[in-house]
Amino acid sequence: MKFLVAGGAGFIGSHLCDRLLKSGNRVICADNLLTGSKTNIQTALKNDNFEFIQVDICKSDFVEKIMEKNLDFVINLASPASPVDYLNFPVETMKVGSIGTLNTLELAKACNAKYFFASTSEVYGDPKVSPQNEGYWGNVNPIGPRSVYDESKRFSEALIFSYKRKFNLDIKIARIFNTYGPRMRKNDGRVIPNFISQALKDMPLTIYGDGSQTRSFCYIDDLIDGTIKMLESNETGPINLGNPNEFTIKELAEMVNKNFNKPLSNIKFSPLPEDDPKQRRPDISKAKNLLGWEPKIDLQTGLELTIKWFLSL
Repeated sequence: MKFLVAGGAGFIGSHLCDRLLKSGNRVICADNLLTGSKTNIQTALKNDNFEFIQVDICKSDFVEKIMEKNLDFVINLASPASPVDYLNFPVETMKVGSIGTLNTLELAKACNAKYFFASTSEVYGDPKVSPQNEGYWGNVNPIGPRSVYDESKRFSEALIFSYKRKFNLDIKIARIFNTYGPRMRKNDGRVIPNFISQALKDMPLTIYGDGSQTRSFCYIDDLIDGTIKMLESNETGPINLGNPNEFTIKELAEMVNKNFNKPLSNIKFSPLPEDDPKQRRPDISKAKNLLGWEPKIDLQTGLELTIKWFLSL
């Protein structure tokens, strides 16, 4: 099959490109490299079935440029995804989650292709229920600093379902929960690369707030497995893809310190950022029942693999 992966030079996108190529598919990676990197696709670039196009999916001529490729599947992972990135690029984040989504939907419609969208657990905001299931509508501040990411993803989901209802487009939406692993940037801004980078510099690990807030961390290989299962299924979604094992940020910091043979108390505290969610844990009942998927890699194993990769840089 022939896939377009928008955002394919990013952390998750590049891993997905590799997996699709491994299965013998043809892959076109479209990325403007705002937060992605050609370093992530070095292996893919050596594959004859891979093509990289540096392009902004928000541009008016995007559909015209790509539609001649006769695609079977349009996969949209394009967006700054870490707080550091979307706070630095707020307008770009809103544009890619609105105009970019519109353009990739138009492309799928023009090619009569299937459409997959990488949504996020952030659509649930600072949740008032736990674990979060797909029926929960969320608790999002529409004008807070994080809203550029949260609301652009929520808007995208609404637009995608509009295309399904109006044009009968074959769509799929996955809501991705905190994913980590090789190819994350040191300055990514998310908690695991932050902690590893600080540990490598012999700095205390910075916890925002009191460390009691929770996250559920899914290793990249597990997430890609779930994504492939969804691509191969007849499911529309939204379906949560994440690891339901919940850890406090303080517990995570202690695990990282232990991996680096540092005192568990090697921690400093800073104020919690505005609208930072206090709890994040996916209900993956749908993924289990409809896709036959659940994560296999525990946090300690995933941390060891991620630290090994950071040490190799």
